[in-house]
Amino acid sequence: MSFAFVFPGQGSQSVNMMAAYGESKSIRAAFAEASDALGEDLWTMVADGPAERLALTVNTQPLMLTAGVAVWRAWLAAGGAQPAAVAGHSLGEYSALVAASALDFADAVRLVRLRAQAMQEAVPAGTGGMAAILGLDPQQVAAACEQAAQGQVVSAANLNDPKQIVIAGHAEAVARACEAAKALGAKRALVLPVSAPFHCELMKPAAERLKAALAEIEVRAPVIPVINNVDVAQENDPGRIKDALVRQAYLPVRWIELVQAMAARGVSRIAECGPGKVLAGLVKRCDAGPEALAIADAASLQQVLESTKG
Repeated sequence: MSFAFVFPGQGSQSVNMMAAYGESKSIRAAFAEASDALGEDLWTMVADGPAERLALTVNTQPLMLTAGVAVWRAWLAAGGAQPAAVAGHSLGEYSALVAASALDFADAVRLVRLRAQAMQEAVPAGTGGMAAILGLDPQQVAAACEQAAQGQVVSAANLNDPKQIVIAGHAEAVARACEAAKALGAKRALVLPVSAPFHCELMKPAAERLKAALAEIEVRAPVIPVINNVDVAQENDPGRIKDALVRQAYLPVRWIELVQAMAARGVSRIAECGPGKVLAGLVKRCDAGPEALAIADAASLQQVLESTKG
């Protein structure tokens, strides 16, 4: 039975989120390695919070990367098999590349800290915004954004499931797009409490900084197929992997197509590898065929382990 792993990104963090996995040497060792790479105690940060500290982009990105890698290592330590493919939602793609041995963990931790800083600094505070549009398909959301742009930037940022699309851009354009979406029949148009408008053209300055940083980092051909967000493609060439990571900063996360691509590969089960169950929920709503699982605690790790044997 073919299974795949997907790694969560920003939005799945919570104070003490690693406690659900119990006392795991693999998890503590992963956090120690990441802390050494940054010169900052990530374990204490995630254990003690407060939530506002974890929600800061410069902290969220290295924390969620580390959490995903830590759970991956706990999976391996428990005797877990290698999945047929891996992927990640936005930031989670870096966890997937570490799991696939394409990117050294310490390099990835430092890289996503820089990525977070670059994204935060790309747009002045209050200039950008994001919103979740519920109940419209991608084509309807695109129409709402086109109508609302009026010379500003607003576009789909996360195509999460067939009826949940997140948009990003200039705050005023996002507000106009929310009204346009409601006029088209959206069930809800909810402005999100984010610090920057991720995955839109306003992130191009961040992408340039990321490109410069990636030029100094070794990326190898993955030992497990990694399906990327930006092209929904498996790349083996290190240069193409880097290019996809750069473009990912300002182009949308194509999650619906990614789940469909895994199904087309014969994947029958997709397991979320990391805290929370956000991606498992999205996989279910994409209705592409694979069963959705989540390794959200020690018990579910064992359950997924048993379900993937044989």
